[in-house]
Amino acid sequence: MAKYMPEPFKIKMVEPLKMTTKEERIQKLKDANYNVFALKSDDIYIDLLTDSGTGAMSDTQWAAMITGDESYAGARGYQRIIDAVHDIFEYDFVQPVHQGRAAEQVLFPYYLSKDKVCISNMHFDTTRGHVGLLGAEPVDIVVPEASDTQNFAPFKGNMDVERFEAYIQEVGAERVGLVIMTITNNSAGGQPVSMANMKAVSEITKKYKLPLILDAARYAENAYFIKTREEGYADKSIIEITREMFSYAEAFTMSAKKDAIVNMGGLIGIKNNSEIYEKVKGLTIPYEGFVTYGGLAGRDLEALAVGLYEGLNVDFLKYRIGQVEYLGSLFKESNVPFQYPVGGHAVFIDAKVMLPHIPYYEFPAQALVCELYIEAGIRACDIGSYMLDVDRKTGEQLESEMEFTRLAIPRRVYTQAHFDIVAEALENIMKRASSIRGYEITWQPPVLRHFTAKLKPIIK
Repeated sequence: MAKYMPEPFKIKMVEPLKMTTKEERIQKLKDANYNVFALKSDDIYIDLLTDSGTGAMSDTQWAAMITGDESYAGARGYQRIIDAVHDIFEYDFVQPVHQGRAAEQVLFPYYLSKDKVCISNMHFDTTRGHVGLLGAEPVDIVVPEASDTQNFAPFKGNMDVERFEAYIQEVGAERVGLVIMTITNNSAGGQPVSMANMKAVSEITKKYKLPLILDAARYAENAYFIKTREEGYADKSIIEITREMFSYAEAFTMSAKKDAIVNMGGLIGIKNNSEIYEKVKGLTIPYEGFVTYGGLAGRDLEALAVGLYEGLNVDFLKYRIGQVEYLGSLFKESNVPFQYPVGGHAVFIDAKVMLPHIPYYEFPAQALVCELYIEAGIRACDIGSYMLDVDRKTGEQLESEMEFTRLAIPRRVYTQAHFDIVAEALENIMKRASSIRGYEITWQPPVLRHFTAKLKPIIK
């Protein structure tokens, strides 16, 4: 029987949720052109669309916001961010930005240009989008275990080191503009990367004189998995593990809206390269605002400085990942297929297994997203072929290696009863899975289409 991890906090404030009927949800989804990003939040009962910026801040964070210095230049919060990054990550330079994709927009032009290649264990959607906007090609080289969703492997987020080096030799090191390690590996199912793998990738990048950076949105969750799964790290603190992880890269981008538990904020960290930092500052000012606020209010800087430490708390991380494990255990009991073991921030339902009659070009993961909303007012997200866009050269629909419907868990927001409802909804959908239809796109933008595209069910 699944065991729930009790919250290491008490609830101080509540937000009412709206209940809707199934008939209302069918109409609202139709009005949204079957894109759940277009639904109003008031019409969602349990919102598992993302864990980005959707967490509940602590009383300490709220208290820090009251002291926020809203000076345009040189605000106190900026210095607190610098101090925190020096302490936690041991990086020399830091640039706050308003969120993770802003960090990519500011940093990536230093490394990438037309016809360059960007290699990753797996790019997430905005990362892939920014690589493409610069005319470069994103290439994913994740370990084969990531595709085996039903069997346990401790670090399914790892880079396939042998294929990684072989690919460098195939295309030539001069074509590789950047190597990115995504921790945890979101597109693979929120799966962690081992310290040994990060060290091995770092050694290869040094061998070929290639830059290595971290997409570090979920740095604390990855550190917790290393502590609990990798030999030699059980007795190390989360901050010690974090420092070693970051030692293998020369820079990082971070959406602080995840493990730093803020509603808005991001960071760029640079280890010891003042040349890169000057380039970053040069792009921050026109894109994000002056360097000491980077698109953030002073109160946001204060909350972020606190959140960087709160996200490292081992009791919080044990509860945080315990919630996700609880939901995965419920799915195990009812035979709902998912990426096993669960990731740090989400359960990824395997829509390819659950809906085998829907081909990738009819978007099985998005079909399951729609069914979940109709069934119980739960909003989830496609992490599959629908998210991939089309091939930039041929215009053909790309096929994702995995077809996941992601149930992302906001931090410190939902309780055990909510997860029981989610599990019951998926169990009910399983019973009628063979009757679920695929979808086709009726309109799409050229980049990052899944945010705004319009769809309709396929009638056969």
